[in-house]
Amino acid sequence: MLLETRLPNLLHRGKVRDTYAVNDELLLMVATDRISAFDVVLPDGIPDKGRVLNRMSAFWFEKTRHIVPNHLICLADAPDMADSYRGNELLSAISPQLASQAMIVRKAQRIDIECIVRGYITGSAWSEYRREGTVSGKPTPEGLLEGAAFPQPIFTPTTKAETGHDQNMSDQEVLDLVGAEMAHRLQETSVAVYSFAQEYAKSRGIILADTKMEFGTLDGELILIDELLTPDSSRFWDMEGYQPGQAQPNYDKQFVRDYLLEQGWNQEPPAPHLPQDVVAKTSERYLEAYYRITGQRLATDP
Repeated sequence: MLLETRLPNLLHRGKVRDTYAVNDELLLMVATDRISAFDVVLPDGIPDKGRVLNRMSAFWFEKTRHIVPNHLICLADAPDMADSYRGNELLSAISPQLASQAMIVRKAQRIDIECIVRGYITGSAWSEYRREGTVSGKPTPEGLLEGAAFPQPIFTPTTKAETGHDQNMSDQEVLDLVGAEMAHRLQETSVAVYSFAQEYAKSRGIILADTKMEFGTLDGELILIDELLTPDSSRFWDMEGYQPGQAQPNYDKQFVRDYLLEQGWNQEPPAPHLPQDVVAKTSERYLEAYYRITGQRLATDP
């Protein structure tokens, strides 16, 4: 299980990903097996999670290139990768396991906004709706059931917090941070990517309830960065068991969130340990999400 990487040129260690400098223009982004819930990193990792996130992101980056460019150059275990970067100190140091959880990406200027698109009311949106009748502070139709679809996907951006909890951003806060033109592009592009992925997921028997994306700029161009449409950044529901008014059968980390809520955890560090059966069942859900979306089984041994 890969929870921490120790390589030269570490730039950033996030909740889940470790990022290294390959050179002045390229990064090595490693998806570890760490898992976070409620913006807190848990003490236990999830086997195979990093490989699922790495490969599923690559799958969606390729699928959505016609909508918006992205930062992906290649997976770190691509057959021709060694020849392309022969002699690079960093890439020469990575193990086969680490390579299976990593990708080489273009270095961009990150936009510090989590671009969240919701097609269905669930999670924190459902909690706010029950309390206030709003979602991200905005008026929302009355009488919605948990898990019901919104009339149209809605854009609910949040801050990109390095530590602690992300916070909802108002339209004005987004405008103040990036300006009117970029705010419009972020919303329009996020909804376009979600809508495309939602239709594709339906063809695979999956409901894409919501997702979050990150963007950056490179040479003045808006591009997708980080991860895309993974079980960490999205909610995937089984269409067969879907029914508004209840919790939905899922293939994402909601299983972990539900366990932690049942323990009465206050969602502040330190997080409690996960029992082995919860770890194993979460790993199974991530592997099944990869299969259901891509149609390919991910071997459990790299």
